[in-house]
Amino acid sequence: MTECRIFQPSKNAMQSGRAKLANWVLEFEPTEAKRADPLTGWIGSGDMNRQLKLNFPSKEMAVDFARKKGLSYRIQAPHARKIKPKSYSENFSPRFRFP
Repeated sequence: MTECRIFQPSKNAMQSGRAKLANWVLEFEPTEAKRADPLTGWIGSGDMNRQLKLNFPSKEMAVDFARKKGLSYRIQAPHARKIKPKSYSENFSPRFRFP
């Protein structure tokens, strides 16, 4: 059985918005190691599934797809955002002083 993982991608450092984070991604686990070509030095692999990333609007749709295709899958829980509620006036409070 082909192994895959289902996860919700997190925001990267170059991204300010949260627009494309609602989708879930099904990604295949690598079945063979990467190797360097001795002549050119390029990195390659015979594993074509490594190039596939399937996007789904919900986790349930990704799981249904994996079940229909007979794939063994594991679900990674999404990272929760830690929001510290504060007001604008806290920027000027005496506790917020630089040394």
